[in-house]
Amino acid sequence: MRRLSLLCLLAACGGSAPPPSPSPAPGAGGSAPIARAAPLILNSARVNGTTLAYRIVGDSGTPVVFVHGSVADQGDWDRQVTTFAQTHRVLVYSRRYHPPNQPVNDDQTYSPMLHAEDLAALLLQLDLAPAHIVGSSYGAYTALVLALEHPELVRSVVLGEPPIMPLLNRTPEDDALRRAYFANVLDPARAAFARRDSVGALRAFLRGEGLAAPPGAKLLTYAFELRHEMLANREQYMAPLKCRDLGALHTGVLLVSGDRSAPVFHAITTELARCLQNDSTATIPGADHSMHTSNPAYYNQVVLRYLATH
Repeated sequence: MRRLSLLCLLAACGGSAPPPSPSPAPGAGGSAPIARAAPLILNSARVNGTTLAYRIVGDSGTPVVFVHGSVADQGDWDRQVTTFAQTHRVLVYSRRYHPPNQPVNDDQTYSPMLHAEDLAALLLQLDLAPAHIVGSSYGAYTALVLALEHPELVRSVVLGEPPIMPLLNRTPEDDALRRAYFANVLDPARAAFARRDSVGALRAFLRGEGLAAPPGAKLLTYAFELRHEMLANREQYMAPLKCRDLGALHTGVLLVSGDRSAPVFHAITTELARCLQNDSTATIPGADHSMHTSNPAYYNQVVLRYLATH
């Protein structure tokens, strides 16, 4: 695997590299400015037995779909929407169980397969396929499963550290990282939900992932979805993906990592690159697991340049 640094990635695309600061100023050194947020006009679609809130911004260009992670919703991509809509038709939506979707108990198991099928149905209903699929964390897990199960709907995928823990089974070091993630993130959150401590569960999960909690009451808006995640059947929630199946994927993939992310996510990215035989990998400086919000200008430039070649 040829691991591309961010500067190499930009050079290969024919552009000048932005300065290596954690938060580059808009427009400085070739960095793509972060445009003002688009007006929040939400629509809803009934797909695959659920109703999903979404918005589409931009009238032309190839479709780009942003898929958020855990403890998040479609608004997680506000720093991307208007910038990408200058050259693409952008879809952001809230995944099943996530606000502002209604908190409905539907007896489904929270899994990347379920969310991938929801997204497939949404793309078909909105006539946006094939699209570039850009995912963060569990949204990246969803994006990868969509590419595997419905390659005809996908133009390319951008994966921001999907938590595919079953990939960490080749070495004792990787297995130790996987076990520590369960012990320090998933198990404490599950235990807190079991004793009806939603705030404690949310904080335990976010702290384990190295992320800050949303302020005040907003944190509790994610309790319904995270409860579904943490109490889901683990074998389905962390569905294993076989390396040979990943190697057979013909869709273009960009793997994106934050240089301050937890080692477990770096290990997964390394395994994904090995299985995918992938040479498009970028590291976002000064960024954590939520790299599209912790260094959005840098992230936007990397992803836009990748999409331009796919």
